[in-house]
Amino acid sequence: MARVDDTFKERVYELVAQIPQGKVATYGQIAALGGASWAAWEVGQIAHTGPDELPWHRVVNKQGGLASGYPGGGREGHRAVLEADGYHVSDDYAVDVKELLWRPA
Repeated sequence: MARVDDTFKERVYELVAQIPQGKVATYGQIAALGGASWAAWEVGQIAHTGPDELPWHRVVNKQGGLASGYPGGGREGHRAVLEADGYHVSDDYAVDVKELLWRPA
């Protein structure tokens, strides 16, 4: 299996920094935009150790589901940060990814 390198990690950081308020991106979308479409899981791992100032809370799974491993409380913690940022989160811990998906230029 291929591995991600520091260049990919830096590209992930750059992409996540661009996600505007009111939009979300998926792990797979970030991976593909970063040049490694197979690396959605790796994007999630990068999120766990990436810079705190990036809007990691705006990254969700392809169905809009929140991260069970989100720092500070899992899905409940992820929900709290998203709701504080103005997002609606459903009772089953998801956002409307079809409506909210970020489409970079």
